[in-house]
Amino acid sequence: MKTSISLASLLFLLTLFSCKENTNTAQSDDPEITQQQIAKTSTELNDWFQKQFEIEKSFSPMMRTYLGEKIDNDKWDDLSQKSKDASLARTKARLQYLLDSVNTKALDKTTLLSYNLSVQQMENEIADDQFRFHNYPVNQMFGVHSQVPAFLINMHRVDTKKDAEAYITRLNGVQTFFDQLIIELQLRDQKGIIPPKFIYPKVIDACENVIKGKPFETSGKKSTLLEDFSKKVAALEIPDTEKKTLIEQASQSLLSAVKPAYTNLIALLKKQETKATADAGVWKLPNGAKFYDNALARTTTTIMTANDIHELGLQEVARIQDEMKAIKEKVNFEGDLKSFFKFMQDSEQFYYADSDKGREQYMEKAVHIIDSMKSRLDDLFLTKPKADIRVKRVEPFREKTAGMAFYQQPALDGSRPGTYYANMYKIKSMSKFEMEALAYHEGIPGHHMQIAIAQELKDVPMFRKLGRYTAYTEGWGLYSEFIPKEMGFYSDPYSDFGRLSMELFRACRLVVDTGIHAKKWTREEGINYYKENTPTEEFDIIKMVERHVVMPSQATAYKIGMIKILEFREKAKKQLGDKFDIREYHDVVLTNGAVPLNVLEKLVDEWVASKA
Repeated sequence: MKTSISLASLLFLLTLFSCKENTNTAQSDDPEITQQQIAKTSTELNDWFQKQFEIEKSFSPMMRTYLGEKIDNDKWDDLSQKSKDASLARTKARLQYLLDSVNTKALDKTTLLSYNLSVQQMENEIADDQFRFHNYPVNQMFGVHSQVPAFLINMHRVDTKKDAEAYITRLNGVQTFFDQLIIELQLRDQKGIIPPKFIYPKVIDACENVIKGKPFETSGKKSTLLEDFSKKVAALEIPDTEKKTLIEQASQSLLSAVKPAYTNLIALLKKQETKATADAGVWKLPNGAKFYDNALARTTTTIMTANDIHELGLQEVARIQDEMKAIKEKVNFEGDLKSFFKFMQDSEQFYYADSDKGREQYMEKAVHIIDSMKSRLDDLFLTKPKADIRVKRVEPFREKTAGMAFYQQPALDGSRPGTYYANMYKIKSMSKFEMEALAYHEGIPGHHMQIAIAQELKDVPMFRKLGRYTAYTEGWGLYSEFIPKEMGFYSDPYSDFGRLSMELFRACRLVVDTGIHAKKWTREEGINYYKENTPTEEFDIIKMVERHVVMPSQATAYKIGMIKILEFREKAKKQLGDKFDIREYHDVVLTNGAVPLNVLEKLVDEWVASKA
C-alpha cells in the first residue's frame, strides 16, 4: 500500500487516463471500417477514459495532491469498506461498458493496446477482490502511519496562506483517517490476518517517532511535522503575525488530532502484538497458498510457479558467485568466497566514516556518479527526459525504516524533479563498492530514465505514463545496473564486485521469498540464507527478509524482469545482426510506458519485424 488510496481507485487512475486524439495507423484489416471510423471510435474511447479519470480522481484528494493539483488539498482519502465497495462497483460497470460497447476492430493501434491493458487490469482487480484483506496495512515498510508525515512533507505544497490552512485542516483530519485505519486492522484481526510478532516493535517505534518533540514534548526540538510546517510558513510572503497564528493553530492540531490518532493506533498495535506469532509466510493466512500464487502472477506477469522461481534463484546464485570468484582471483585475494565476503564487509577502505563528514562525502560521490552517467546518455538513448534528477538524503523521520535507496518520480507539471534518495542512517549499509550500481538503478539510466520518459511521452495515453508493472519497472532498474558494465564503467574491480553483489542479492530474493511463503521457511532461515550466500550487511539482510514477509512476491520481480529484458534483447540482436541498435531497443522498451512482460516481448518482436 504505497498510498492510502483504495486499490480500485489507484488502479483506475493509473490505467485509464487518456486525453489525446490518436493518429496511429489503423489496427483493423476489415475493409468496411474506414480510417474516419477508426479515428472517431478511438477518440470517443479516449474521451470516455478522460471522463472516467476525472470521476475517479474526485474520490481521491491525495491523488490530486500527488498530481500537483490543489483541489480538495485539505482532505484525506476514504479508507472505509463502503468506499472500497463503491470503487469495485465502478470498476465492474466500466469493464462491462468496455466489453459491451466498444468495437475493438475500429480502434487504432495505440488505443487498442490501451483498451486491452485496461480490460486486463480491471478483470484482475475484480478477481483479486477475494483477497481484499490479505495484506498488512500497517507495517515497517509502509502504511498510513508513515505515509501521513511523508505525504505532508513531500507532497503538500504551501505556496499561499490558503495552502497552509489546508495543511492544518489535514492535520485535524488525521484522527478520522486513523480511525478508519484502525477499523481496517480490526477487520483483518477478526479474519486471522495480522503481521508476525517481530514486525510490531518496528512499527510502534516509527509511530512514536512522529509524536516526539514540540508541541508533543517540552523539548527544544520541534517534531517532524511542526518543523516542516514552520519552514513552509516562514517562506510565505505574509505578515509575521499571520505566520505566528498559523504555527500556533498547527501546534494545537498536532496535539488535539495527530497525537490521539497515533496514541490510539499504538494501543491497538500493542494489543495485537500479544496475539501475533512468529510465523512469517502468507501460507498461514486463510487461502494463503492461493493468494501467494496469485501474487506471483500479478508481480512477475508470467506463469512461473513458486517452485520455478525458487529453482531459477538457486541457478542464478551459483552463476553470479562464479563471476565473483573470478574477481576475487583478479585482486589476488587468498581464501574462499565467503572469506572474501567478510573482507569486503569488514575493511574500512570500503566505507565512508560514520560521521557527518562521511555522509557528506557519500552524497557528493553519488552526485558525481549521476553526473558522469548523464554525459554518456547519448550512447544509450534516442529519447531522453526533460525532467532533471537530484540526489537527496532520506529525511531523518523515516530513515530508520526506509529502504537503503529509492526513487521519487518528477511532478507531472515539471514543478519537482526526479529524486534519487540515499539513506544515510547506517553508513555501513552504503558501501563504496555498491554505490555505483545503486545510483544507476535508482537514478540513471534506471528509474529516472524509465519513469520520466514515460511521463513525458506525447503520443500515448496517460495510463502508460503513470502505470506500473513491478517486473517491468524493477526489471529495468536491475538491467540498468548491468548496462554501464557494457559501457566501460565499473573500472574498479571492487565496484564491479559491488554490481555483482547487488545482482546476487536480487537472485537470493527469488529463493527466500518463495522459501518463506511457499516452503514455510522461518524468518531466521531466510536471514541465514542471505548471510551464507551474500556479502550484505546483516542489518540490511534483516530488513530485506522482513520486507519479504510484508510484501509477498514483490521482490521476485527484479531478477525475473531483468532476465526477460536481456532475453528479449539477445533475441533481437540475433535476428537483426548489424541492424540492431541498442538505442532503438531502449526506445521500444521505454516509449510505450509500463507493460506486462508478455506485452513487452510482443512490442520487441514487432520492432524486429519492422526492421527486418
